Amino acid sequence: MLKQFLDRFSWVDFFMRLLQVAAVIVIIVGIFNSLGATKYTSGQWVTLVFAGLAQGSIYALIALGYTLVYGILLMINFAHGDVYMAGAFTAVFLANSLAASGFLGAQPVISVLLLILLAASVSMVLNVVVERVAYRPLRGAPRLVPLITAIGASFTIEYTFRGLYGAEFQSYPIIPALDGQFLTLAGFEIPWTQIVVLVAAILLMVSLYFFIERTKIGKAMRAVSEDKEVARLMGIDVDKTIMITFAVGGALAGAAGVFNGIFRPQGVFFFMGFIPGIKAFTAAVLGGIGNIPGAMVGGLFLGVFEAIGPNLILEGLGIPAVNQLRDAFAFTILVLILIFRPQGIFGERLAEKKA
Repeated sequence: MLKQFLDRFSWVDFFMRLLQVAAVIVIIVGIFNSLGATKYTSGQWVTLVFAGLAQGSIYALIALGYTLVYGILLMINFAHGDVYMAGAFTAVFLANSLAASGFLGAQPVISVLLLILLAASVSMVLNVVVERVAYRPLRGAPRLVPLITAIGASFTIEYTFRGLYGAEFQSYPIIPALDGQFLTLAGFEIPWTQIVVLVAAILLMVSLYFFIERTKIGKAMRAVSEDKEVARLMGIDVDKTIMITFAVGGALAGAAGVFNGIFRPQGVFFFMGFIPGIKAFTAAVLGGIGNIPGAMVGGLFLGVFEAIGPNLILEGLGIPAVNQLRDAFAFTILVLILIFRPQGIFGERLAEKKA
């Protein structure tokens, strides 16, 4: 029996188990110390949670673009963050024009719908062009080649928009109907901006889910995801289906850009898509890359964990200036996911279903 144990023993597995135990202990100690210090009130924790849900819903919309493309082509479209930037950067000029004319204050709902329409259209067209020019000619190439092409497409989009719109930072105008307005929920005050962004994003995610599950195009997308050759033999236009997939992912990314402008108005510039793009990729991996509900849940989870994690865990460990470590905290989550559960939250269930 000892011989069998020694045959199965692996120092790598042993080290990984120790790392898992150490990570759990560090997290528990941090949470215990933070909650014991009672530095934050329950109202502040609720505010952080809703801010995380709003930010996470934006990550989820971007992550859906990653997971849709991976589900069909088994590739990571690393230009997707810049597709998100293109819609947000273009719509900011329309937003400022509407604000200057007074239309944004008089008709906020119509104004926001116009911004979403413009941003979604720009991102959708751009994503389709990227697919047609950069990815379709390489569809039969080794998987490393489209990955390198995606990085090149990312830089091309960034510096094209830098040339078109300049390198200066832009900002979305504040919507007067939402400025300083709060919703009282169970005795806690939650900014209406967060509620609007969260609800609008969830509506888009639910709409996408029904589009994939109930429509003819959605069934074609799922068929191509399972087996392209069999789908082609069944009469499905594979190239058109892939193009529609990129179009849907781009439109969602453009809408996410407007929601981000409503939630965090500052910081609109040509390089704004890099960090949200990587975080959305983290959300997609967290939920299970290629799994649509997983991308939604992963985005929301990442947003909440990013919002409360530094205050809940890092402060309890005595680390100073924790709010400046939010990005590092999110990327640490990506590393831990890739180490301990690379298939993601829903990855195992998806594998069983396909098996």
